[in-house]
Amino acid sequence: MIAGTVAILGRPNVGKSTLLNQIVGQKLAIVSAKPQTTRNRILGVWNGPDGQIVFVDTPGVHAARNALGHFMVDEALGAIEDVDAVLLVVTPPESAHAVRLAPEERRILELVKAARKPAVLAINKVDTVKDKPALIPVLTAWNELGSFSALVPVSARRGSGVPGLIRELAKLMPEGAPLYSPDLLTDRTERFLAGELIREQLFGALKQELPYATAVLIDNWEERPDRNDVVIDASILVERDSQKLIVVGKGGAMIKEVGSRARHEITEMLGRPAHLRLHVKVAPEWTESPSSLAHVGYGK
Repeated sequence: MIAGTVAILGRPNVGKSTLLNQIVGQKLAIVSAKPQTTRNRILGVWNGPDGQIVFVDTPGVHAARNALGHFMVDEALGAIEDVDAVLLVVTPPESAHAVRLAPEERRILELVKAARKPAVLAINKVDTVKDKPALIPVLTAWNELGSFSALVPVSARRGSGVPGLIRELAKLMPEGAPLYSPDLLTDRTERFLAGELIREQLFGALKQELPYATAVLIDNWEERPDRNDVVIDASILVERDSQKLIVVGKGGAMIKEVGSRARHEITEMLGRPAHLRLHVKVAPEWTESPSSLAHVGYGK
């Protein structure tokens, strides 16, 4: 039986979190159309007839502009040393002539090589490519850029190619006993996942740069066994008073909409009713303060 770990790495918005969710068959990592949605490593456990693979979804590697950004990049690149193999996720270029390593991808592969870890390349979003034969020279071009154990076209959104991707990764896993109980899907707590679902709705509702200035803290989590529900109090942090006004919205409309959608997602995740109370607080420059970052779970 195999038992090993795989880090999912790549630039922002290539579909790493969608791929993790597709692999484990359940929503663990939040997704949005905005880049840099993922901020922490998210662990997802896949169990198959031949053993277990533990996948680690990571933030997108990008040119960090603040302390939060540096934390996210460190979270991603730091995972390389801790795993048995790396899954680099990219998206299809316009043609084979356009295949080239971005600086972030080059940095990932250099660290993978230095750590002597095998790597598999997943070309995601191939469902957007109408001329499928055109992918053949693209695969050839990618193969010349890096020493990959395998190259696999996939659609994380539709699931096509994912079983083959898992088979290729399984070949790289060491033999051993399962690392986690077969009934464990992730090492993250329900509190953490609930906070992420709230943040997902903020990313969907807010425009331009504002989502990147928000964080979510779960202040209180009250289980009520007699009612089979949970009451959650959460704070949404922003950096300025003007941002607070936007998040709250006219007459509280924005915060009510975010709360309603997040409550629905949390209820579905928990399998029981969730009652959510949201509060917006101003924490000046929390994205630059090491102590503030640690307080919201983005630091040591």
